[in-house]
Amino acid sequence: MTIEGTMFSWSNKNGKKKDPELFQTVSDGLRRLYRTKLFPLEDTYRFHDFHSPALEDADFDNKPMVLLVGQYSTGKTTFIRHLMEQDFPGMRIGPEPTTDSFIAVMHGDQEGVIPGNALVVDPKKPFRKLNAFGNAFLNRFMCAQMPNPVLESISIIDTPGILSGEKQRISRGYDFAAVLEWFAERVDRIILLFDAHKLDISDEFSEVIRALKNHEDKMRVVLNKADQIGTQQLMRVYGALMWSLGKIINTPEVVRVYIGSFWAQPLLVPDNRKLFEAEEQDLFRDIQGLPRNAALRKLNDLIKRARLAKVHAYIISSLKKEMPSVFGKENKKKELIANLGEIYLKIEKEHSISPGDFPNLKKMQEILAGQDFTKFQSMKPKLLESVEDMLANDIAKLMTMVRQEEAAMPSQAVKGGAFEGTMNGPFGHGYGEGAGEGIDELEWVVGRDKPSYDEIFYTLSPVNGKVSGAMAKKEMVKSKLPNTVLGKIWKLADVDKDGFLDDEEFALANHLIKVKLEGHELPAELPSHLVPPSKRGQE
Repeated sequence: MTIEGTMFSWSNKNGKKKDPELFQTVSDGLRRLYRTKLFPLEDTYRFHDFHSPALEDADFDNKPMVLLVGQYSTGKTTFIRHLMEQDFPGMRIGPEPTTDSFIAVMHGDQEGVIPGNALVVDPKKPFRKLNAFGNAFLNRFMCAQMPNPVLESISIIDTPGILSGEKQRISRGYDFAAVLEWFAERVDRIILLFDAHKLDISDEFSEVIRALKNHEDKMRVVLNKADQIGTQQLMRVYGALMWSLGKIINTPEVVRVYIGSFWAQPLLVPDNRKLFEAEEQDLFRDIQGLPRNAALRKLNDLIKRARLAKVHAYIISSLKKEMPSVFGKENKKKELIANLGEIYLKIEKEHSISPGDFPNLKKMQEILAGQDFTKFQSMKPKLLESVEDMLANDIAKLMTMVRQEEAAMPSQAVKGGAFEGTMNGPFGHGYGEGAGEGIDELEWVVGRDKPSYDEIFYTLSPVNGKVSGAMAKKEMVKSKLPNTVLGKIWKLADVDKDGFLDDEEFALANHLIKVKLEGHELPAELPSHLVPPSKRGQE
């Protein structure tokens, strides 16, 4: 990247130029903006006591992370093993609740396990702030390191299976939903796994999904083990899942659900094989794109954090302003906590802030009950102006850098493991179907139906063995395909580009119409196996 591309100079409101800043990468820019502009506001208004611990350098430099969440025996650990095509240290699989720990599966030169207490003091890992959840959690947290090509691009977080009933909540010893929320803020993708064979959303799972409320954009749903039931049952299970999720995730958009059997075993009910293959490819493409979009995700998360920090500063300074200087502090504190909703409305109107930017009212009231209001800071306009400047100017300039970095590394994608399995060869998705039909055959595949196409061809009064575009159009529009599609078919079929179709080209046009009518996509360029025999070898 050139110096011109990385050198920014900003000017403040007084027109005095600030020293130009030099950012080598987007990560470097985000780190510096956080430290110099956002962190001072967070620190002053005790943001870290209420919402989220301060960000570390490792949070800006780490690889994209995928968080797997689901009830026990939905296939979370098996899903990871399927992606990597390799066992990882600390892995346990079974029908009973086996994974009782949070396991961060990461790349390392040597295979081994790092226990939680050692993990949270490692400055190179993005887990230092998990220390706040205490020993009960750290004893249930580990990092499995191993050399694996998939892990060179992403890290995967396996979580304990969620059980039904009250037992889970009582026996944990740490706030499970809060830990998941901490991870959700920092990961690039959250995959919720459900078992098609025993679909059930327990109370704790509902609570967990609600805790991930602000991260719907990162969420994907996998309906796993879908090969254990028939098509009719699968449709009913899918409908029931969408209905249940609609009640928990209160958004107008429908969350993306991938249906399949994510392990390397024979399908029990193979009826929906094609559907499972297509869904697996879609999910793999989504995961493969994470490294390419990692910088944009970090930028997006910093903007979300800055907006919350701004609102938090307004709330804390408003509470400070209302507190009496001498007597009746405790009673006033209780009154202010009870009327927090009214304070929210007042701030919303006064500063034109969207209601969606405010923190959860009930959770805020609970935390405020344990705080000393006298230690709160009053409004400091300079700190807020600094964050406003960051959101209005600096972030826009970093967006330009994000595009430059993406252009410089277009081939960044997850490789290895299951991602390589269906890339090439006859088991690639859609191989030998649609325009790919006949790819391995010696005979020209269009030749099979050419006699019937020839009958139509000779009714169009060909001149010198060719029909004009106008005559061909009369026949082709009978397919009822839109002109844009027929135009593309014409372009592919007119191999010698002379504006006419001979009998082979006409047969090819009809073959491509059939491909499209059967629901397949047209190729961007004519594959070599579809080129008419008389045109092969021509430039």
